[in-house]
Amino acid sequence: MNEFAAVILAAGKGTRMKSELPKVLHEIAGQPLVEYAVDAAAGAGASRICLVVGHGAEQVRAAMGEAHLYAVQEQQLGTGHALQTALSAFSQLPPALLVLCGDTPLLTAETLNTLTNQFFAEEADCTVMSAVLPDGGNYGRILRDASEQVCGIIEARDASPAQKAIREINSGVYCFRTEPLLEVIGELRPNNDQGELYLTDVLSSLRQRGRKLTAFVCPDANEILGVNDRAQLAELSALMRQRINHRWMLAGVTMIDPATVYIDAKVELGSDIILEPQVYLHGNTRIGSGCKVGPGVKIVDSQVGEQCILGPFTYLRPGTVLADKVKAGHFVEIKKSRIGKGSKIPHLSYIGDAIIGEGVNIGCGTITCNYDGVHKHTTVIEDQAFIGSNTNLVPPVSVGKRATVAAGSTITEDVPEDSLGIARGRQRNVEGWTLSRDPRFAKKEEK
Repeated sequence: MNEFAAVILAAGKGTRMKSELPKVLHEIAGQPLVEYAVDAAAGAGASRICLVVGHGAEQVRAAMGEAHLYAVQEQQLGTGHALQTALSAFSQLPPALLVLCGDTPLLTAETLNTLTNQFFAEEADCTVMSAVLPDGGNYGRILRDASEQVCGIIEARDASPAQKAIREINSGVYCFRTEPLLEVIGELRPNNDQGELYLTDVLSSLRQRGRKLTAFVCPDANEILGVNDRAQLAELSALMRQRINHRWMLAGVTMIDPATVYIDAKVELGSDIILEPQVYLHGNTRIGSGCKVGPGVKIVDSQVGEQCILGPFTYLRPGTVLADKVKAGHFVEIKKSRIGKGSKIPHLSYIGDAIIGEGVNIGCGTITCNYDGVHKHTTVIEDQAFIGSNTNLVPPVSVGKRATVAAGSTITEDVPEDSLGIARGRQRNVEGWTLSRDPRFAKKEEK
């Protein structure tokens, strides 16, 4: 078995982000940057994952949980120093290590799997992932000898003009065989203008010892892109959104205007869903097959059954669960509520902390007054009840099966099943009231 563990470098402060939040915790499509790296490594088959943390270490640990190993890099002295720090976190070192950065969210498990398979198949001591770019920019350059074998990496800031002309660049992703790595990693010296221990120097040391170096050229150069500032965060967010939307369209989801649809990484969608423009699907949201989601709809951490109709401008807040064939129409907000099969909330209503049965009709302008200023309370509306327009339901309160609440009522007591609940004053008309209070009309009447 080709066993390997993964080391994810996530210790940097990310000064250019201009943020108190550690760089790797900034989000793309609802997920921290570092979580993408963890998911990719796990998906490629890493037996264990070690996160090298430094700036904001406790925040990163709290966000990522205790399922991983952690190594604290107290001083950020370079990528080589980060890997040295990681090695001490393993009680027993694996035969191979996959090393990657925590700020490259587009890197996929499939690409890492191809890299590691090549590494083991070639019996290399180190395989570096490279990419070919029209302009190498600030990336390190892959150095090859006369026979085109990898012989090292030179950082851009230390490269000569001829070396800067090289188009094959270093992605910062490596596979190392652990035994030869241990032989050379302690020899790193800060012989560069940064005064840091470069992980790239490990390759030249391995080469000097006659070890085998190879390169895997990433077929999609976008995958190696990293985030260093807010502008790059936005650029990679757009690329991730395109990737997510493309995947769902191939899975049977129709998007009227994909450029205006925002779907988080953990959202799950069924087939034959129609998403109109300006739809936002966030967090742990699931939408069943055959739903139509109208323009301006926002859904957060909610579950939607099959054949539901939502929007325009519906907002489902966290904890909402819609059963099959529910309609939540124009300008409806639902928060932490369960809506039964076939129930309808057509327009201009707020439903919070409610349990609504099957076949219920909620009239326009209905609200559940769930908050008393201190506590939240639950409203229960049972199967086939009918709630008239402009109704206020003041919980804790329940409306029984097949009961009707008259329009304009403020309900503060339970309505039994098969009953009519009315809570409004009797209409009284005062004749001549306008004339008595407005002298303008009184003068016209005298003439």
